Amino acid sequence: MDHTLKDLQHDEAATHEHRARRAVGVLVIGALVLLVVALFSIAQRRAERRVLAKQTEQMAVPYVSVIHATPESGESELVLPATIEAYVQSPIYARTNGYLKAWYKDIGSRVKKGELLAEIDTPEVDQQLAQARAELTTAKANAQLAAVTAERYQGLLNTDSVSKQEVDNALGDNAAKQAAVQSAEANVKRLAELESFKHVYAPFSGVVTRRNVDIGYLINAGGGSGGNREMFDLSQTDPLRVYVSVPQSDSGLMRRGLKACLQLTESPGRSFCGQVVRTADAIDPSTRTLLTEVDVPNATGALMPGAYAEVHFAAESATRRLNLPINALLFRPQGTLAAVVGPDNRIRLQSLTIGRDFGSSVEVLAGLTQEDAVVINPPDSLEAGESVMVKSSNAQPSQAPAAQDKQE
Repeated sequence: MDHTLKDLQHDEAATHEHRARRAVGVLVIGALVLLVVALFSIAQRRAERRVLAKQTEQMAVPYVSVIHATPESGESELVLPATIEAYVQSPIYARTNGYLKAWYKDIGSRVKKGELLAEIDTPEVDQQLAQARAELTTAKANAQLAAVTAERYQGLLNTDSVSKQEVDNALGDNAAKQAAVQSAEANVKRLAELESFKHVYAPFSGVVTRRNVDIGYLINAGGGSGGNREMFDLSQTDPLRVYVSVPQSDSGLMRRGLKACLQLTESPGRSFCGQVVRTADAIDPSTRTLLTEVDVPNATGALMPGAYAEVHFAAESATRRLNLPINALLFRPQGTLAAVVGPDNRIRLQSLTIGRDFGSSVEVLAGLTQEDAVVINPPDSLEAGESVMVKSSNAQPSQAPAAQDKQE
């Protein structure tokens, strides 16, 4: 009996111990499961944070669109803007005072050299001339009398009828009277020439481009001083002068005799050809251009002074020229720049040498190649070395810069 009771107690103790071990195992397994779940949750959150941080960094990098400069058309000539000017242009002023009596040529009139343009009524000058002529007559009469008196006194001196002093006085009076005649003659000549200015003649052949006076207009002598206005503007229009500002980079192409043809928008399909006759032989430091004169015949009068024209020089440009839109430029204190995206997707600010300005685009003489990816509409805050993301042609952003991947 005692042995059986002990066996029962021993079995019951073993059962309790087995149950305790089983409970501990369940707790350990549960703890491990919870630990695994916690570790997985932490890892997932860290992965989400890394993805979010990566997206945030990518969104902080600006997206840009790029273009490439286009080469200019391969013309074998240099084309530059210019203004047509008259070969000779002169304002015609009055050289005497009076009132306009009549005018004979109006604007657009073609006149020959020496042709009468207008006539001025000069009553005051006419009266002064008449007075001067009368004074000349008096001076001549006095001089004649003085000459006769001096001759008589010299004859009387031989017979000692007069003194030497009286002879000298007569000779001096004769010389003074002769000088008075010369003065009167000079005054008459001056007034006669002044009166001749009542007739206004064309100093050269040309066309009247302006008439500023009318009949009865008060005319004052002068060359624009005191508020005086010119009576007429006269221009010689055959040939015509065309002044062109040639960029310094092309100044070496200019030589005397070089053929140059004008083209005007109002005369499509027509060319008016001339040649280079001279240059300034100096670069203007304010514009870095060479002033060049082209003379163009204009016998038919098809060209008008003051008109805008394009001059086509028969000279091949010495430099390769590219065309870039104006909205691809950055204007900084250091000059005109272009934002170029490098192979590492970082910005390089490239200094440009600008040629002609076409309004919506400019001519780039130096600083770019056709392969450079230039940022279009660059923000003013764009700086050199800044990372960017380039949009592809279908407006989808490209991959993030490689430098950022290394940082991540």
